[in-house]
Amino acid sequence: MTTVEHRRAPNGFNLVPPPGWDVIPLHSGTQEAMDRIVHKAVKQLPAGFPKDDIPKARLKLIQEMKKVVRRARAKGGMTLYLPTERLHGVALPVSIVASEPIEIPRVRPDSGPEAVLAALASETPGAEVRELDDTAALRSERDVPADAAQGVDVAHRRVEYLVPIPDSTPDRYVTFSFSALIAPGSDPAFYDTLVELFDAVMSTFRWSYS
Repeated sequence: MTTVEHRRAPNGFNLVPPPGWDVIPLHSGTQEAMDRIVHKAVKQLPAGFPKDDIPKARLKLIQEMKKVVRRARAKGGMTLYLPTERLHGVALPVSIVASEPIEIPRVRPDSGPEAVLAALASETPGAEVRELDDTAALRSERDVPADAAQGVDVAHRRVEYLVPIPDSTPDRYVTFSFSALIAPGSDPAFYDTLVELFDAVMSTFRWSYS
């Protein structure tokens, strides 16, 4: 008699953000994470920063963070990764959002996620299949122009990884989206470096079965 092996789907993932980044959960603990980040940012203000301006700076930071959180949640985000420390004195205009798992129908009843990724890759300019923790994933990259009618206030570089959850039934996928705001007249090489940073972060991706 042949025994059919039923493997367990992972119940989460681990991702290692760069030094100086913070993680904001978008389901529970969001406010606590934001308070921690704001407190740390205020402590990092320059020594000569006017004390009377600290409340205004704190309020502005809270408003900006709430805006980023709202946008991440509107896109189905479950975890938000943000740089909260300056890099060589520069505040990086970037973010990473891990989104809620979504279901995608199979190309054929007898096919698996690899066929879905191949079909999407054939229709998505610049897309390619990569491997994350022994799982095939679809990576795509593009520049998104500013378009107020579409709700895009600022042009940005967007990189996405679509990762199928192994042994999930039905087939479910997690999306990791990287966004870097593009300042007018900026050097494209700077954004290429930021994209390389995101790819390095994604190389730390591991499934969790705990």
